[in-house]
Amino acid sequence: MFRTLLLLTGLTMIATGCQTTHMNKKQTTTLTPVQKTALSATAQDDTNIIKLKNGLTVLIKEDNRFPLVNVRLYVHAGSAYETPEIAGISHQLEHMVFKGTEKRGPGATALEIESVGGMLNAATSFDYTVYYVEVPEDKWALGMDVVTDMAFNPIIDPVELESEKKVVLEELERGEDTPGSKLFKTLQSIIWKGSTYEWPIIGYRETVQSFTQEDIKEYIASHYQPQSMLLVVTGKVDPNQILAEAEKLLGSLENTRPFTPPATIAIPETGAGPQIVKMSGKWNKVYLGAAFPIPHGSSGKIAGLELLSQLMGGDDTSHLYRKFKYEEQLVDSISVSPLSLERGGMLYIHATLDAEKVEQFWSELMTEMATFDPANFTDREIERAKLNLEDSLFLTKETLSGLASKTGYFQFFENGEQAERNYLFALSQVTRDEMKDVYDEFIRPDQLAVAVLVPEGNGVSAENLTVITNEKWPVKDALKGKAAVEQADAPTEMALPGGSKLVFLPDATLPYTAMSMYWSGGDGELTPEQQGLASLTATGLTRGTMKMTATEIQDFLSDHAASLGSTAGRNVFAVEAKFPTRFTDKILPLFSDTLTSPAFDETEVSRAKQDQIAGIKRSEDQPMGLAFRHLFPFLYKTGPYALLHQGTPEEVEAFTNEDIIRFWNRQSMQPFTLAVCGQYDQAAIEAFANKLAKTLTAQDKPYEFVTPEWGTERETTMHLPDRKQSHILMLFPTPGKTDMKTSAEFEMLKTALSGQSGLLFRDLRDKQGLAYTVTSMFWQSKNTGFIALYIGTSPDKVDQSMAGFNTVLTDLAASPLPNEELDRARNIIVGNYYQEHQSLLSRSRQAASLMARGFDRNYEEELIESTKAVTPEDIQSIVKEYMTQEKAYIMKVTP
Repeated sequence: MFRTLLLLTGLTMIATGCQTTHMNKKQTTTLTPVQKTALSATAQDDTNIIKLKNGLTVLIKEDNRFPLVNVRLYVHAGSAYETPEIAGISHQLEHMVFKGTEKRGPGATALEIESVGGMLNAATSFDYTVYYVEVPEDKWALGMDVVTDMAFNPIIDPVELESEKKVVLEELERGEDTPGSKLFKTLQSIIWKGSTYEWPIIGYRETVQSFTQEDIKEYIASHYQPQSMLLVVTGKVDPNQILAEAEKLLGSLENTRPFTPPATIAIPETGAGPQIVKMSGKWNKVYLGAAFPIPHGSSGKIAGLELLSQLMGGDDTSHLYRKFKYEEQLVDSISVSPLSLERGGMLYIHATLDAEKVEQFWSELMTEMATFDPANFTDREIERAKLNLEDSLFLTKETLSGLASKTGYFQFFENGEQAERNYLFALSQVTRDEMKDVYDEFIRPDQLAVAVLVPEGNGVSAENLTVITNEKWPVKDALKGKAAVEQADAPTEMALPGGSKLVFLPDATLPYTAMSMYWSGGDGELTPEQQGLASLTATGLTRGTMKMTATEIQDFLSDHAASLGSTAGRNVFAVEAKFPTRFTDKILPLFSDTLTSPAFDETEVSRAKQDQIAGIKRSEDQPMGLAFRHLFPFLYKTGPYALLHQGTPEEVEAFTNEDIIRFWNRQSMQPFTLAVCGQYDQAAIEAFANKLAKTLTAQDKPYEFVTPEWGTERETTMHLPDRKQSHILMLFPTPGKTDMKTSAEFEMLKTALSGQSGLLFRDLRDKQGLAYTVTSMFWQSKNTGFIALYIGTSPDKVDQSMAGFNTVLTDLAASPLPNEELDRARNIIVGNYYQEHQSLLSRSRQAASLMARGFDRNYEEELIESTKAVTPEDIQSIVKEYMTQEKAYIMKVTP
């Protein structure tokens, strides 16, 4: 079953599967050729599933929460349906559908969808390819037309194919720069050797270079059969209209070949492990992945394996996390997760740590694995794990996209939503004995495959790890064991003592409460010598109170399916929580204690320091992590923007508990804004907020948002050896958010430049084939901002990419954009806004962060309204004024 997060391959597989909760019993209508294409009133009240006469299934699900419709088409055609000679062709086809169809030219598909405020994409996995769009409710027919057009009518122009193959190769190179991708590709080639899961979804350089128009057309003819497809339409729709349109678009299609899925992967009775592969490179950290083959997603043993994984390494209350991360501090992170595919799977253990700790960690981990017994888990731990697995299913329905992907996945791979109910029942019945049985059957050293990325010259060897494994967890020994709340119905704002504010944002869809509390301050409360202190305080704040230790808090939150976290920004500090509304009386006291009596225990602060230092090192292993870490100090000379947000390892190590306490006392006395979204007990929240405001707020002088000075150095280059790509940022200073008119103009410009149908993509990628990723970014604080052009390209194309940026800007300054480009940008801005503000926490966060910085909570809606007045001449004017070559800042990250 697809209930756990897919392992990130660094390629093109995305988590389009689903995590859900119980659904009402669905209504199923099967149409024969003589039936009318209409649905009964009863069917319209629930999920409607219709099989057309050609075997194509249509699933329609009404959801009226948002003015949006999500359309997606699943095809049983992924990398597992390929042969080694055409490895990656499914993914190449996914790219080519955007390069022109019989109805739409290259780039026109994206342009048409984004121009109405929609979004579109496609994803290739092992077992399927999915094409999907999300559009405004009145554009559902366009969404259905575009999705079906992409799947059934791609042209596969030979010239465009050669260009897009270069883009895919750039994407392949990009994956080689990502530790997670390298680990996964190595492990899949071991765990699934001899099966069609063996090769990367993106394929190999040699196979990608070999693809021809004829190869792709033959692949389409073989696998794109109506009988192996599912069309899912979810949102504010009329099922009868959707069904009629589906019949019109798809009903006449014919199957030309039989559909035969590949065989299920058999797990060998005795494996060839342990198999350990070491790869050296210029990394700061060691990245280790260990995997075991497990059954396919529909197996009756998956519920036991998922519960076992959750208990072993599913979150920060899990056994391996507590032992190796929290107690012994041998790792920066450790997790256990099952990947369940249609025909096989793997259980994956991932850890990040320092090289000098590898052998001790591995020795202790192997001892743990050899002696592991689920009988040692307490009833509380098991119930907590079950609750959190159920909770993850339920919350998928929070967004329309999540609901659509969840419903589609269960229908496509497990014959409907009943499979979800079956899984939840099976999960509730899992016992310690069942977990012991699946552990002994699948988690054994003879089945173990390990991939480890290590810094060069560190002394870690595969041979030593193999010796440790054989000593601590012998194969022969392992084989022996094989066997409802009152609230207002409209947003409400309230003043609190000391200048603080409270805002309620009701949404009765789910029985959950999201709370975001924001203060102005953050890095703005620091001196240059204190850079990194705000971030360290945020990490340490939720790690214990005077009443509860860090582990007790972790257990408490997990027991209540709740989350509590803190973050610091350049000008803000925030604490947020999300929890089932029925636990309000449990969570509010913890939230209050976290703010008013944090422990800042020396041991926990030391752990927080190590986490922050590890985060610094990990970010500097990634090209864009390195760039964004140093971007603001490069751009600005003064103010909080001139600081390294995370500080340096030396500075972080030097901070004392007294430093943290002094900062928190100063920060917490600022007036706050608390935004609450979802279902909530309004009276309880009001009493809670008033008490906090009286307890915390004592700041006479309000926080001042300073206008910083820009840096004098205009260009900088950083190097990451042994990487495959160069990354370029060309940036230009802009006014801050207080200038609404200019903000609207730059938002329009950024949107016109970015996206698959944007000016940069069309020119630098589609026409010139310079990069897999090219886009524009726009960042603003209250009194400053910048607009940026970004491209990730091969080192030999850096000069051509820079010239491409300059040409685009020269053209924008020379002549106004066509009105249709601005219409596209406006619609995208509206569509993005709704798509990005569906979750409860995203909405509480938006309101609190805006109000803490002195803006109205509806600022973004007002900005959207202001974009309606932006003219082509306005865009031309700001390019001339702000985006000339002499005003540019250039940052490069090169191999």
